[in-house]
Amino acid sequence: MTPERNQNITESDLIKGCLQGERRMQEELYKRFSPRMYAVCLRYAGNAEEAEDILQEGFIKIFKKLDSFRGDGSFEGWLRRIFVNTAIEHFRRKRYLMPVTEKEENTIEGKYTSVLDELGAKDIMALVQELSPGYRTVFNMYVVEGYTHKEIADILGISEGTSKSQLSRAKVILQDMVRNFIDKHRGVKLKQ
Repeated sequence: MTPERNQNITESDLIKGCLQGERRMQEELYKRFSPRMYAVCLRYAGNAEEAEDILQEGFIKIFKKLDSFRGDGSFEGWLRRIFVNTAIEHFRRKRYLMPVTEKEENTIEGKYTSVLDELGAKDIMALVQELSPGYRTVFNMYVVEGYTHKEIADILGISEGTSKSQLSRAKVILQDMVRNFIDKHRGVKLKQ
C-alpha cells in the first residue's frame, strides 16, 4: 500500500520545509518519492531487501545534500540521479565486476537475435533482476540510464572493455532467459 501523501504541499514548500528541518516535510518527501525511487533501486538490487537498503541510503544522502539542489532541472530527476549513483556505489563497494582481457572481449558475440520485444516491460525488468549484480549494474547503466561505456568505466573504476563485455554477456544471458521465459509461459518456441 502506498503511503498517503498531501497533494496540497508544493514541491518548493516541501524542499524549503526539509531544509528547515521540519519532520513533517521530510516525511512528506519520503512518502511522495519513495515508491518511484524504490523502483529505481530495485532495478539495481538483487532482491527487495537490498533495494530497501539502497533506498534508505539514498534518502540519507538526499537529506544531507538537499541544499545543493539548485532547481536547474526537475527535482525528481535530481533525486533519481542520487539514487542511481547510490545503487552504483553500493555495487562498486562489493566489487561484483570482473575485469576481462581484450582477447576475451573479442570472443564475446551476441549469438541470438533479439527477442526482448516479445515480452512486456514488467517481464523484462523481472528477468533483468535475475542477472548477476555486475551484469545487472552495467546493463541498467547503459540501457536504462543511457551512460556510455566510457562513463560506466569511469564511474565503476573498470576498463571500457570490461563494461562492453559485461553488457554483451548480460544481453546473451537475457536472451537465453527470454527464450526460456517465453517457452515456459507462452508455449512459443523461437527459432535460433
